[in-house]
Amino acid sequence: MAHKAGFVNIIGNPNVGKSTLMNAFVGERLSIITSKAQTTRHRILGIVNGEDFQVVLSDTPGIIKPAYELQSSMMEFVKSAFEDADVLVYLVEIGEQELKDENFFKRITNSEIPVLLLLNKIDKSNQELVEEQVNLWKEKVPNAEIFAISALENFGVPQVFNRILELLPDSPPFYDKEALTDKPERFFVNEIIREKILLNYKKEIPYSVEVETEEFFEEEEIIRMRSVIMIERETQKGIIIGHKGSAIKRVGVEARKDLEKFFGKQVHLELYVKVNKNWRSDDRQLKRFGYNQN
Repeated sequence: MAHKAGFVNIIGNPNVGKSTLMNAFVGERLSIITSKAQTTRHRILGIVNGEDFQVVLSDTPGIIKPAYELQSSMMEFVKSAFEDADVLVYLVEIGEQELKDENFFKRITNSEIPVLLLLNKIDKSNQELVEEQVNLWKEKVPNAEIFAISALENFGVPQVFNRILELLPDSPPFYDKEALTDKPERFFVNEIIREKILLNYKKEIPYSVEVETEEFFEEEEIIRMRSVIMIERETQKGIIIGHKGSAIKRVGVEARKDLEKFFGKQVHLELYVKVNKNWRSDDRQLKRFGYNQN
């Protein structure tokens, strides 16, 4: 029996539903999903295996014009998504008119690999507007196949996945057939804690934070973790901790619940806060946290 395998890379503006779509394809919660923009910072692979196929999906940060070094590094992850894709998924949402970076848009319209343009969040629209938007994107990206979907409601997602399978080349698998992702367990611990920070704090705080899991010990019935929340300025420390530790305790409780679901066993989580001045603009620190890999 022929075996198909390939890389399917998802790109688009911030907050259009890329992470929701990838999680719908994979059936696991691998990518952060919140109502805030720029929640995905890395390129995260999710692997879907079947008897005769392996789809390697890639969720990338939303396309922006970078304002500081961390955002520049995030855009490098997006550029890399063009280089190894067998199928490019360009995700837009109802009402959207353009990509935030003209150079990326040109790369999509000039792409020699198959492009699937997915018009997302149609559950928040009506038939007339959907048809208008389909016609608009047909003109803008004539090289794309267009699908109207709702990633959140899983409407149209199976049809897109079937089309992806048709487009993939014949190839042996790239990863172990049991693999779900290319990221280590600590990465998902960091991401789940960071998601809770995005949900519980306002303004600049969530974007100034990086999480590093320093200890991860798995025992038969429990996993013990020790994670550090890094912030850029001393003044942010009190906000993260909150009155008598109330804010950080809430983050810990919410993260622990999700971690127990993710790992399927009891979790003991310790959280600490540390100031790491201007880490978002420091090349050495960005490399340490998995950015600036080039």
